[in-house]
Amino acid sequence: MSSTLQKLITPLAEGPAEPPRNKVTVVGVGMVGMACAVSILLRDLADELALVDVMEDKLKGEMMDLQHGSLFLKTPVIVADKDYAVTANSRVVVVTAGVRQQEGESRLNLVQRNVNIFKHIIPQIVKYSPNCIIIVVSNPVDVLTYVTWKLSGLPKHRVIGSGTNLDSARFRYLMAERLGIHSSSFNGWILGEHGDTSVPVWSGTNVAGVNLQKLNPNMGKDGDKENWKDAHKMVVDSAYEVIRLKGYTNWAIGLSVADLTESLIKNMNRVHPVSTMVKGMFGIDEEVYLSLPCVLNSTGVNSVINMTLNDEEIGQLKKSGDTLWGIQKDLKDL
Repeated sequence: MSSTLQKLITPLAEGPAEPPRNKVTVVGVGMVGMACAVSILLRDLADELALVDVMEDKLKGEMMDLQHGSLFLKTPVIVADKDYAVTANSRVVVVTAGVRQQEGESRLNLVQRNVNIFKHIIPQIVKYSPNCIIIVVSNPVDVLTYVTWKLSGLPKHRVIGSGTNLDSARFRYLMAERLGIHSSSFNGWILGEHGDTSVPVWSGTNVAGVNLQKLNPNMGKDGDKENWKDAHKMVVDSAYEVIRLKGYTNWAIGLSVADLTESLIKNMNRVHPVSTMVKGMFGIDEEVYLSLPCVLNSTGVNSVINMTLNDEEIGQLKKSGDTLWGIQKDLKDL
């Protein structure tokens, strides 16, 4: 006797369906991981979304919650498992997993603990998706992007750190708000480390091609009576402030990662400030990952824009690199 399904549907095609073409995996279903996942879903970027975490109940709950919203999404398949086989054939893998810094803990100790976690995660990702592009979001992001590159064996253009894409977005929002315009109409870049030694490129800030340092030669400097330098200080402090107020940051970084994912999936050749291997650039001699303006397309980091920086900005960028190398050089088991 025929089932309801057999009565309803007459199959025509033979054999299994093709594997997904635009599969995205998010590793880690904490606040940041889920903000990334939701942002990617809402931009219709993936034909399959996979979630991975070690906490099985939370993982299953998040998967079910998203699946129940399928009617409102354009992503037909949402799957999750602690087994990395679920991630097979991913084009982009977003890594948000890791441990948080404990009170009084050194950055080196925090990084070393995350290295030990990444030693399990990264080989599994590459095993099931050898052709993927990895976006590292976990902090400290620049060092962990370097760690991912070392552990993965992937070419450097396919290992990207979310870097200062978010710092630059914060900078553009704060500067534009003060100027009374939309953040997309203010052009400004923050490079270097995602964190305390980030480098604001004041020499390149402009609105509609009008260079702001030509209007105010002291912009970004200590002698500026208008204190524009405060905008960068607010960028550096903003994550700490949001964490103090709500316990974590998640929405802005989720939106930022979805923006990067779109450039990769859609082969857009857009320029983003993301963390990439900078050895040999701006006089940096060590293998460190720092944010520079990168052209992102389906190959990953396709190229780097040779930004015109002044001597002070180049010096700050080198200092940023030295800070990161000071942590990286003592890491074990890479």
